[in-house]
Amino acid sequence: MTRKEQKVIGDVLGAGRLSVDAIAGVSDIAEGLHHAIITVGGVLSKDDLQTDEDGVPRSKRTGGISGLVYRSIRQVNGLLGFGLDILIPRLTSKVTDNASAPGRAAVVSALNGVLGDHLQRKANPLAISMAFCRDGRALDNAALKALLADNKKIAIFVHGLCMNDQQWTRKGHNHGEALAAELGFTPLYLRYNSGLHTSENGRAFADLLAQLSDCGHADAEFYIVAHSMGGLVSRSAWHYGAAQKQRWLTQVQKIVFLGTPHHGAVLERGGNWIDVLLDSNPYSAPFSRLARVRSSGITDLRYGNVVDEDWGSGDRFRMAGDTRIPLSLPEGPECYALAATTSLDVHPLVNKVLGDGLVSVNSALGKHRDPLRQLAFKPDQQWLGTGVNHMALLNHPDVYQALKGFMVSPSPLGC
Repeated sequence: MTRKEQKVIGDVLGAGRLSVDAIAGVSDIAEGLHHAIITVGGVLSKDDLQTDEDGVPRSKRTGGISGLVYRSIRQVNGLLGFGLDILIPRLTSKVTDNASAPGRAAVVSALNGVLGDHLQRKANPLAISMAFCRDGRALDNAALKALLADNKKIAIFVHGLCMNDQQWTRKGHNHGEALAAELGFTPLYLRYNSGLHTSENGRAFADLLAQLSDCGHADAEFYIVAHSMGGLVSRSAWHYGAAQKQRWLTQVQKIVFLGTPHHGAVLERGGNWIDVLLDSNPYSAPFSRLARVRSSGITDLRYGNVVDEDWGSGDRFRMAGDTRIPLSLPEGPECYALAATTSLDVHPLVNKVLGDGLVSVNSALGKHRDPLRQLAFKPDQQWLGTGVNHMALLNHPDVYQALKGFMVSPSPLGC
């Protein structure tokens, strides 16, 4: 891959990360909302009115990733004629055509996280289809049957927003491969379109687990390890699997949540405030369309939506309180929560506001002021790491040791 292709990949991933960070970067994407067009109180200064041929303040052009995205939007259709179907191919035009290349997979998964619902609606070939994978390849039922013929301890790994099955390997470490080597688990990695509603992915995951159950022995044991949004998808799958009384529920021994925003992510709530602020000013209102580009999956992270009823009653961009239906932890398997804080000291304020950089400690541990929303993780089934950020949950040695300890602890069936 050339340096130019690597730069394109980095730029696209960077654009994805802006949206993951709750569109805190929307002010950058829209050149700081034209920066000089909006001032305190909505008053325009003389200097603010000096624009170039595109109507942008001459002194307020941005560079880097936000400049790339902004220029792409201008070149494609102009800000008010924003055309995603044209923008997406432009952003990915120089990416290698090798479908199995990790670089391409990273770009496509990032785009799905940001725009996955749009990709699916338009039947775009970049839309990711859910599948169990190994070594970057999706497995059909025949391959699953062959894999499960001699393996009865299956560890299923569910990735988070804007990620994919191959990104469980980070800095040379993969939780699944390590558990396979040390404890004899057979790892399977779920791949899914993280831009869809959590409940859409949850329902599909439940059906896929039902297929997996049919492919293996009736006494096969399933262990789910879920990172970030993957934990919400797993809880949703349990809900819909229970509604259909699917057999796989009796096979799940444990569910381990790594940095799951059970009660939402502060940064997406910040993104929702940006929606409101953009709409509140006549100069900025046209740019609210940019803020609304982010996917259903991202907006579900505002409070941690899990079921259809959590989001199906109105405009998902409208400022509203937490209207989720209270949903308890799955009954049957042992449930574990691993949370982290970037601080080296367990400071209450840091934990509440910052946590691992994306998810607060209270959200990751399922704690809530409302007793009905409180998730009852047992004290000895919680772990808090210090000096660990959200992505380091995938590779930090202390996290792995905690995960391994939970995986070998007694299961509900005493195995």
